[in-house]
Amino acid sequence: MTAPSTTTGTLAFFVSPKDGARAYQSINAQVETGIRDRNFTLETHEIQIHNLRKDESAATLDTTGFQLFKHPAKHTTFANDAEIEKEYYPESIELIKKLTGASRVVLFDHTIRRRRPGEIDSSPDRRQPVTQTHIDQTPKSAVARVHRHLPAEDAPELLKHRFQIINLWRPISHPADDWPLALCDFRSVDPAADVLPVALVYPDREGETYGVKYNPNQKWTYFSGVTPEELILIKCFDSIQDGSVALFTPHTAFSDPATPKGSPLRESIELRALVFYD
Repeated sequence: MTAPSTTTGTLAFFVSPKDGARAYQSINAQVETGIRDRNFTLETHEIQIHNLRKDESAATLDTTGFQLFKHPAKHTTFANDAEIEKEYYPESIELIKKLTGASRVVLFDHTIRRRRPGEIDSSPDRRQPVTQTHIDQTPKSAVARVHRHLPAEDAPELLKHRFQIINLWRPISHPADDWPLALCDFRSVDPAADVLPVALVYPDREGETYGVKYNPNQKWTYFSGVTPEELILIKCFDSIQDGSVALFTPHTAFSDPATPKGSPLRESIELRALVFYD
């Protein structure tokens, strides 16, 4: 079955709190329901999503904000966090350096997602694909990540140079036909109007992400049938803020009506990396 050049998806977009308050969401979900406490709402829109398969070179980290590469991983089991950190982290650090030209890469966490209909996404070991448009970091949280994960004596010098936060996303065990990843071309985003800072409330601290508001000018894309031998780098932040490069990539999982019947449920892993340049 040949994948279509475009498909459609019902995407969930953020709506600012009506009272003008700062938007927030709890990191912890209720065990019984999987619901996270929040003060904003979502609205859905049916979006045309362009398939970049066979046109992969049209998307790069500095233009669209994301990029597909073919590079099989040596570690392929993804069954144990300790093994992932011991085996997959080092090879991924070197891969990110090779693909970006970065001089230093620090991985600060990872998430495995396995779609399981009917199960409650209430704990770190039961994460399912994220089904609302978002960006993992804001400029405020990106700088905070440098201070949080790098030695105090290193941070000031590193922050004088270009740095990014990039996610490395890869399917596990089979192609991601089921609930693929939709990615928004940064060139179609209005950074001043389309994103909403959302406080991410942890038990002991706060992070911050961006929710993405609906804008009909946004151009949403995907790569059909991404395999475990492929990966997508997704830019979440770039310290170059002069308009010359993409700043971030709005993204979300979506239910694709073109998914072949009987496709295995989506399984994927994403690494989050601080990426530094000399």
